[in-house]
Amino acid sequence: MKVRITRKFETATDICAFELADPEGTPLPAFSAGAHIDVHLGNGLVRQYSLCNNPNDRHRYMLGVLRDPVSRGGSVAMHALREGDEVEISEPRNHFPLAAEARHSILLAGGIGVTPILCMAERLAHIGASFEFHYCTRSPERTAFRDRLAEPDLQGKAHLYHDSEPPEKRIDLAAVLGKPDAGTHLYVCGPGGFIDAVLNAAKAAGWPEQNVHREYFSAAPAATAEDGSFEVKIASTGQIVVIPPDQTVTEALAAAGVEVLTSCEQGVCGTCLTRVLEGVPDHRDLYLTDAEHDANDQFLPCCSRSKTPMLVLDL
Repeated sequence: MKVRITRKFETATDICAFELADPEGTPLPAFSAGAHIDVHLGNGLVRQYSLCNNPNDRHRYMLGVLRDPVSRGGSVAMHALREGDEVEISEPRNHFPLAAEARHSILLAGGIGVTPILCMAERLAHIGASFEFHYCTRSPERTAFRDRLAEPDLQGKAHLYHDSEPPEKRIDLAAVLGKPDAGTHLYVCGPGGFIDAVLNAAKAAGWPEQNVHREYFSAAPAATAEDGSFEVKIASTGQIVVIPPDQTVTEALAAAGVEVLTSCEQGVCGTCLTRVLEGVPDHRDLYLTDAEHDANDQFLPCCSRSKTPMLVLDL
């Protein structure tokens, strides 16, 4: 659908916020905390951005976008947009939802990872739920949405930490995560190193894996030098497709006329999640949990491969 950029403003160094609205003023499709949209930026460039405003807002979507000169081009294209421009977006999808059964929530954001986490805080504050919000950035100047964090409903809930401060003022993950509880859920989003540090601290503290939720924005390049070919069989038709070393499963399937819906193409969003009926995947995604990897009954064909000569897919 087409939306118009009704407002664009700098919310921190190198971070712009964008407010999107229907050009005719029609309410936008509803979304839940943790959701994202695809933004189509022309020339086949599609990027995913989390919605960071209150889910009760139906008149707008708000995005926060970090301008990263070493990115794959999406953030630079976004920052080039102006107020009044129209862009095409998808309806919201949510692969990072709040757990309805949680009695308490711990929200952890690193850098631009604040966008889905802020939306979660907005939702939890609105319904009067128990939560705490920890936000880590490089410096105060790189802390987005500081004005929002200072408002009464988030005061006392939001705790800010900066790498530019002395070590004793930075976040103590062992202290924040030191008391896992069956009714407490943890949510983390940010750079890969930050997420890994949180996940390692949670594991060391004995958190149950099902209570730990994370969302990566991007994946590090995978080592592909030793990749070999394998086959994929389509269960519904019996068609067999050879996956060469230099193609992903989704690319080879598309060339053979079998379309699998994709979005990030890096194994972080879960859009292409596909059921595996036979064979053992070589998981290379950041979306599934360790337990889901061990089950080997689903994989992300945009990035993962196979440990066995053939995978039979529920397609």
